[in-house]
Amino acid sequence: MNNFLRFFLLCIGTILMIEIVQYNLDVRNIIYNTLAEQLTDKQVQRYFEFQDNLLWVRYAIICIVLLIKTIVIAAILDIGIFFAFKNKPIIGFIQLWVFVINAEFVFLLTGILKICWFFFFQTNYKLEDIINFYPLSALNIVGYKDLNNWFIYPLQTINLFELAYCLILSYSISKAIKVTMDKGFIIVVSSYGLSLLIWVVAVMFFNLNMN
Repeated sequence: MNNFLRFFLLCIGTILMIEIVQYNLDVRNIIYNTLAEQLTDKQVQRYFEFQDNLLWVRYAIICIVLLIKTIVIAAILDIGIFFAFKNKPIIGFIQLWVFVINAEFVFLLTGILKICWFFFFQTNYKLEDIINFYPLSALNIVGYKDLNNWFIYPLQTINLFELAYCLILSYSISKAIKVTMDKGFIIVVSSYGLSLLIWVVAVMFFNLNMN
C-alpha cells in the first residue's frame, strides 16, 4: 500500500508542478494571444472550453503515462540485473519499481527551475521558449532557434537531471544487491541508458520523417 501511495504522490506532484508552471508563467494567456492571431475570439473560447472539459482526462493520462513509464523502466532494470549476474540477486520487481518512483521525483525540480529562469533571467518569452526550455540541458547551451526540430528532443534529454536520475537508481540498486556504486551505475547505464538512447533515436527518426 505504501508503494502505491508513493506512486500516487508522484502523480499529484507532477500534476501540481505542471499547473504551477502554467499559472506562474501565464501560459493560458500566452496561448490565447497566440491563437488570437489565427482564430476568431469565439473559436479561441471554444478551444479553452474544450480544454477545460478534458482537464480530468488530461490528469488521468499523466498518471497512466507515469505508470507505464515507471513499470517499463523497472522491467528494463530487472533485465539489466539479470544479465549482469549469473545468479540473479534477490531483488523483486516491486522493489525496483519503488526505486524508479523515488528517482522520478527529481524531475519535479525542472518545473521550479523553469519558473525561476523565466521570472528572473528571460522575462520576455513566448510559448516556443517555454516549450523548448529544459533546465540544465545541452539545448540551453546550443539554443533551439537555429536547430532542426529533430535535434531539439535529444539535446533536451542530455541534462543533469537525467544524470541525477541514473545516480539515484545506481545507488538504490547497489544498496539492494550489495555491490559497489560503480557496478550499480554500469547496470543502470547498460540497461536504462541504452534503452533511453534507442528511444531518443526513434523519436529523432519519427520527427525527421514528419518534417
